[in-house]
Amino acid sequence: MLVSDFDYLLPEGLIAQQPVEPRHNSRLLILNREQQEISDRYFYDLPHFLNKGDLLVFNDTKVIPARLFGQKAGKGNGAQVEIFLLKEEGKLQWECLVKPGKRLKPGARINFNQNVVGEVVDYGAAGTRSIRFTGTENFREWLESNGETPLPPYITQKLTERERYQTIYAKNEGSVAAPTAGLHFSDYLLAGLAARGVEFGFLTLQVGLGTFRPVKAEVVEAHQMHSESFVLGADLVAQIKETKARGNRVIAVGTTVVRVLESQVNDSGELMPQCGETDIFIYPGFPFQVIDGMVTNFHLPKSTLLMLVSAFAGREFVLEAYRQAVAKEYRFFSFGDGMLVV
Repeated sequence: MLVSDFDYLLPEGLIAQQPVEPRHNSRLLILNREQQEISDRYFYDLPHFLNKGDLLVFNDTKVIPARLFGQKAGKGNGAQVEIFLLKEEGKLQWECLVKPGKRLKPGARINFNQNVVGEVVDYGAAGTRSIRFTGTENFREWLESNGETPLPPYITQKLTERERYQTIYAKNEGSVAAPTAGLHFSDYLLAGLAARGVEFGFLTLQVGLGTFRPVKAEVVEAHQMHSESFVLGADLVAQIKETKARGNRVIAVGTTVVRVLESQVNDSGELMPQCGETDIFIYPGFPFQVIDGMVTNFHLPKSTLLMLVSAFAGREFVLEAYRQAVAKEYRFFSFGDGMLVV
C-alpha cells in the first residue's frame, strides 16, 4: 500500500488559522458507512445523530506551553535558542527539540527568564536533546508563566487566547498538541448531548510531536509510528462493556481515543485497562474491535491520521468526502471543521 494513495489536493486558503466562535458553530460532515452517504450539518447538530445510551469517549489531556525561548551561555553567549519540550524524562529533565541544534551539544547551557537554566545532558533520538532544568523547584508553574502554546506549523497566525487550543474538559497535563476533535465541544453542546441521554467517558493520551511529523516512507507498512503514553482506567473499560452489552455505540472523539482503545484489546478480544505507551499504527485492513464511530477533524494529506480514518470508513469513501469538503470550502486541520463517521 502506497503512502501516495492517501494524497489529496487542498487549497492553502482552506487551512484554518483561527478557531470558530462559539466552538460548536463549526461545520460537521456526516459520513454514514453503511449507506455510503455524505451530508452537511453543523457541530451543534451532533446530538441528533446520537442515541440515548451511546457513549462518547474523550481524551482529557491538557496541552502544556511547551515552546521556550532562551539565550545560549558561554561560547556564542546571547544567541537565541528555541526549545520545544516533547516528553518528561524525570524530575526537571525533558526530551526536547532544539533550534539551532548544531550548537547545542552535551554540556551547553541556556539561560531563561527568572534565572532558570537548561543544560543539555545527552543526545536523544532523531536529533532531540535531553535537557535538565535548574533554578526552579516548581517547573510546571514556571512553565505556565514563561512557555508559549505550541501551535502546529501550518498555523501561522498568533493565537490571542491560549485556552482556544485546549478542550474545555482538559485535565491531565502533558501533551504538546491538542486532541483537536474535542475543540468543537462547548458547555452548550455537552448539555444538549446529556439531555439526549448520551453518556460520557474519559481516558488520557499525551499527544506527542509525532502527530505533525510527515510520513517519509513510500510504502505505508514501512512507516514507524511514534510512541505516546496513555491511561485507560477500569471504570471506562466497564462503561464501554456496559454500553456494548445493551446494544449502544461507542463513539471515539478523536484519533487519539481510537488508538488507545484499539491498542488495548487482548488476544481473547477483551478490552483491558492499562497505563503505558502505545505505538499502534492503524491503516486499511485493521480489524476494529471497540469503536462503532468517531468524531474527527480533517487531516493532512498522506498522514497517519488520514490512514486511520480510511481504515475505519474505507479509503475511497473518505477521499470522496474530502473532495466534497474541499469543494464546499470546509475549514481544515486543527482549528478547522469536523466529521462524524458512523
